[in-house]
Amino acid sequence: MKLGFFTMPIHPVDKDWRKSLAEDRAAFLLADELGFTEGYVGEHVTDAAENITHCITFIAWIAAATKQIRLGTGTVNIPNTHPAAAAAQVAMLDHMLDGRFIFGISPGGLATDAEVFGSLNADRPGMFLEGINTILKIWESEAPYNIKGDFWNITTETQMMPEIGQGVMPKPLQRPHPPIVVTAVAPFSKGVVEAAARGWDPISANFLLKKWVASHWPKYVEGCERAGRPADPANWRVARSVFVADDMATAREYALGPQSPYRFYYSQLLTKMKKHGRANLFKHDQSMSDDEVTLENVMDECIIWGTPDKVADEVLALRDEIGDFGTLLYAGKDWADVELGRKSMILLAEKALPKINDAIGSTGLAAQ
Repeated sequence: MKLGFFTMPIHPVDKDWRKSLAEDRAAFLLADELGFTEGYVGEHVTDAAENITHCITFIAWIAAATKQIRLGTGTVNIPNTHPAAAAAQVAMLDHMLDGRFIFGISPGGLATDAEVFGSLNADRPGMFLEGINTILKIWESEAPYNIKGDFWNITTETQMMPEIGQGVMPKPLQRPHPPIVVTAVAPFSKGVVEAAARGWDPISANFLLKKWVASHWPKYVEGCERAGRPADPANWRVARSVFVADDMATAREYALGPQSPYRFYYSQLLTKMKKHGRANLFKHDQSMSDDEVTLENVMDECIIWGTPDKVADEVLALRDEIGDFGTLLYAGKDWADVELGRKSMILLAEKALPKINDAIGSTGLAAQ
């Protein structure tokens, strides 16, 4: 099993933005130092808590300071951006990272983002599909472009001057394009089937109940079978909220206590999910009412916490429950205590992961 990092950072809304951005950057640099194989960052433009507004810009900021970690968008919310802009930005970023880039994509799930971009009542799944198809078409085509769609039309035909390069869009370093991943949120996600059929791989979100995470693997297999490619567990990333400390008392307080950044994170998420009719993600039984879904139950299900030994045992139990997977993505949280936030990542990489891989007979981080 490998380790990765995934953050859709949720910070206190009154925290200095410069401090939270520096904290998120430091987490990625630490992950790189510790040998995490990949790291992803999300984006929202209308959320004072989830305050990374453009994941491509953030990755460009940290790219030169990293040495080995592959960096990915987690995700570019395709309906919220023009396909030509995304295609050009990703192509440049892939070159800046010397091919260490992973392209994470999604339709985007924040209602106020959709509202601010004027697509709240639009066919966002249709926009997502057309957007990514347009991006891929730009990369595989030569200028001048003439790509017509229901939402965007892409052309440089009338103003192109090929002799000086005007009208030509860049292509990524990795050909035909960087690896593409999709974040799977819905139980029994049909999107996982379609993604796998196109050669893309899934990330199971860290705020899903384990039984819904387990539902993603059969869908991935279904999509791979349609495409005639092997369904390799090494390609499945599973994100989880994990906190590791030297002793149980510290771990319990930081993961579950009244001032816990993990409690704050799930309180924010649960409030949003209930507001937008998606509390089913936290329901074992879909006949439950939203009022029956409590923060305590969600935290108990979704947070792995404890000493390195306890965390290793719980990750192995997770693997037994959902099936084999290739990369455990450590879900980044606010560093309410910088020392404890850093120590958790260090203990996971240096103490817990070796125990996990000894138990499953894997070479872990060395297998890159």
